[in-house]
Amino acid sequence: MAEKAPPCHDPAAAPVDAGRAARPIAASRLLFGLPRPALFLVSGLATVALAATATIVAIPFDGAAFGGLTVPVVLVSGFADGLNPCAFALLVLFATYTLALVNAVTSDGRPTLEARRRLLGAGSIYVGAVFITYFIIGLGLLSFLGWLGRDHLVTRIAAILALIMAVWMLKDVFLPSWGPSMAAPHATHGWMHRAMERGGLAGMLIAGVLVGICTVPCSGAIYLDIVAVLHASGGGVTGLALLAFYNLAYIAPLVALLLAVSDRRVLGRLGRWNRANSPWVKAGLAVAVVAMSLGLLLTL
Repeated sequence: MAEKAPPCHDPAAAPVDAGRAARPIAASRLLFGLPRPALFLVSGLATVALAATATIVAIPFDGAAFGGLTVPVVLVSGFADGLNPCAFALLVLFATYTLALVNAVTSDGRPTLEARRRLLGAGSIYVGAVFITYFIIGLGLLSFLGWLGRDHLVTRIAAILALIMAVWMLKDVFLPSWGPSMAAPHATHGWMHRAMERGGLAGMLIAGVLVGICTVPCSGAIYLDIVAVLHASGGGVTGLALLAFYNLAYIAPLVALLLAVSDRRVLGRLGRWNRANSPWVKAGLAVAVVAMSLGLLLTL
């Protein structure tokens, strides 16, 4: 019988050939004391943030025309999406990889300066791949809704779909044994774990792309609501800027984790917090999506 692919939320199910992973990453050149992938990530995210800010400043928009959206609302929504328990579990999986990498390049298990640099090199590729993938998914959703038409019926359908996803999230919290759970397909789990096991620069890039895809089925309800509002407003350059802000906020928890996971105590506290609070966080996010979806349906 074929072995069943491990679920997304089981970091221990993804053993890593850390020695193999460390060799390609060690080859990354260092600039200003940081690995080149980390500099590319910082400069790329900074460029996106500056471009989005310049767009909002140069082209002021009426929040009422965007369903009441403001930049703070978009940022909070994106950050909350990044803290979704489903996405959080995948962050812990990434942390397992990085800790294995640190242990592979230190003699006593403590992270040295070189180990931290290697961790930043691998993790920056992973984070960048997640950001680009999730951003492209948002652009695809926005384009698809635009292809369906500019009338409010399309937006209502998107809001209803987000509402169904939110109710399903509540079902997973309060009736977990009833019916299927909202999660990524098992095939995606297997591909992601094999990419993590492969290691190296290519492995981290593939893993980041797959993680961006893997989080959509179980944490995409907020994203869909935001995209529906952008579609209803006509999108445009301002809509793209708001979408960029959303994705920058979405990636913020992953960036924070990248800076913190070299300490096993931090990872342990994160894991315990996730196990104790993930049902309530998921329920809170679901209630927020219900409110957003109902607001869209009542105002359109």
